Amino acid sequence: MRKDFGPKPWVYPQPVLIIATYDENGVPDAMNAAWGGQYGGNKIMISISSHKTTENIEKRGAFTVSFATRDETVPADYVGIVSANKEPQKLQKAGWHTTKSAHVDAPLIDELPMALECKFLKYNEDGILIGEIVNASIDEQVLKDGKLDHGKFAPILFDPVNAEYYALGDKAGNAFSDGAKLK
Repeated sequence: MRKDFGPKPWVYPQPVLIIATYDENGVPDAMNAAWGGQYGGNKIMISISSHKTTENIEKRGAFTVSFATRDETVPADYVGIVSANKEPQKLQKAGWHTTKSAHVDAPLIDELPMALECKFLKYNEDGILIGEIVNASIDEQVLKDGKLDHGKFAPILFDPVNAEYYALGDKAGNAFSDGAKLK
């Protein structure tokens, strides 16, 4: 038997996305956003309301999106609950360091090994941020045979039903081939 909960935005699970920008003075900023995903073949969309980060994106025309990891859960949560409008040095308090992207006018967070470097396209009528991915960068320490190794990467996921974070689990199958067994 199922229990009804009414209309809830419970897409489950969600990646923990860390959006990083520079402000008007070149100070790096980051925020945690969970409501996002791929949009077509080379774009990303993220549902975010008005933040210092959204102002920065419009001013600079760029942002990066990194994926939070198991080792960085606490600082990833911190940048989601503290506003840069109230704490301009929140990245330093999180213990994160940045390097300027070679592809867009936005910072890469050194402690987060995978990032999408994006050019700002627009906010749509619902306030959804849409960006064009111009580069995906991955720290070589989380690669195996030139590909992303999820065991080394250890991304975390957001459980919107219980407001908890979880590490990505074990491999469950092979995409685009396991289903062929049923043909």
